[in-house]
Amino acid sequence: MTTRIPGISEIAAAVEARAGDLVELTQMLVRIPSVTGEEGIAQEAVAGSFEKIGLHVDMWEPDPGELAPFSEHVGEIESLSGRPNVVGTWNGSGDGKSLILNSHIDTVEPGDPETWTVPAFDAAIQKGSIVGRGALDMKGGLATNVIALAALKDLGFAPRGTVHIQSVISEEDGGAGTLAAILRGYTADAAIITEPTDQCLVIAQGGSLVFRIRIRGRSAHAAVRNEGESAFEHFLPIWHAINEFEARRNRTIDHPLYDGYMNKIPINIGIVRSGSWPSSVPEWLIAEGRAGLVPGEDISTFKDEFVSVVLESANSHPWLCDHPPEVEWFSGQFAPAEIDANQPLPATLAAAHRAATGREVDVIGVTYGADMRHFIAFGNTPCVMYGAGNVRSAHHADESIEIASLVSATKVISSMVVNWSG
Repeated sequence: MTTRIPGISEIAAAVEARAGDLVELTQMLVRIPSVTGEEGIAQEAVAGSFEKIGLHVDMWEPDPGELAPFSEHVGEIESLSGRPNVVGTWNGSGDGKSLILNSHIDTVEPGDPETWTVPAFDAAIQKGSIVGRGALDMKGGLATNVIALAALKDLGFAPRGTVHIQSVISEEDGGAGTLAAILRGYTADAAIITEPTDQCLVIAQGGSLVFRIRIRGRSAHAAVRNEGESAFEHFLPIWHAINEFEARRNRTIDHPLYDGYMNKIPINIGIVRSGSWPSSVPEWLIAEGRAGLVPGEDISTFKDEFVSVVLESANSHPWLCDHPPEVEWFSGQFAPAEIDANQPLPATLAAAHRAATGREVDVIGVTYGADMRHFIAFGNTPCVMYGAGNVRSAHHADESIEIASLVSATKVISSMVVNWSG
């Protein structure tokens, strides 16, 4: 096929013509639950959508053995059976720049159904938005990539550089899917992850480390509770010390992309379990949480500082000084990552955004961890994030994505493919 370079008005019209397909594909994917660990059925549907637009499909179950050397980054994995990655490839003529469009198929749990105004997997349309678990994070982003290429095929465009669409598993718990794709050989001149960035250009992602703190107490009957040592009560000064550590870090960390955040490096205690009987003084407590880092910070250095804060707080406590807390790090550890805004990738994407929307793009850093770190650290592939919708709607009831934003982002991604690989 002769390469045809369409203009932005043609691209916009082709995407508008596919807007119904964009909505229907997003809805179809939302209606197939794919909580982390249960992605298989949804990935079958994804493979079908890739085949439908004429992509070569590679579908495989990643090998935990290949990922084992990277357990600090993606967690320890026993099996990925029934959890395939899917990559669709549009082969170029070989003399253009290659591009990866990455998205993850897994989602968090829907949570309490009573908190949703509509069923979590109905993919209902309300006030111009698709509502449902995964609509925003990030099945809308996956649909964006599929329809962006479909619209270009409608126009007779053929890239000179190869373009891959990736639908990966396990992003929510460490990014094993993206790393497995890199280890399989899927690297490129650039990668774009269509996470919900509100159509801002993300060139830096924060780090995200998951920790567990164990506190030991001494049980006693509640009627004589002063004779016991409550692990719950002994955790409270440690919690206060962690909050002070967070505040101190916010005062001292200086990074231009994060200056606008009220909390650049949030430390959150997400789970607390303590005791086994309401009328007994709790003799144990387990607290699990998440700590944030900014680009440029070293994971090992931060871990040492965090543990020191916990132990120093314990040293001044009459019980904990003799029964020190234990700190462990588990699951995938999200290292922070960043690329230079002056590199060709962000500059080209900024131009595509300008052409498709008529506006300059906001270049930002985000506080959450993401798979872009794998592309940069292990794939030697420059990576940014750009996509429809605002991340504030993710991970809670009535998650949603605006259809207008989906269409707009699809125009930008189509334009980017032309400018980068055409």
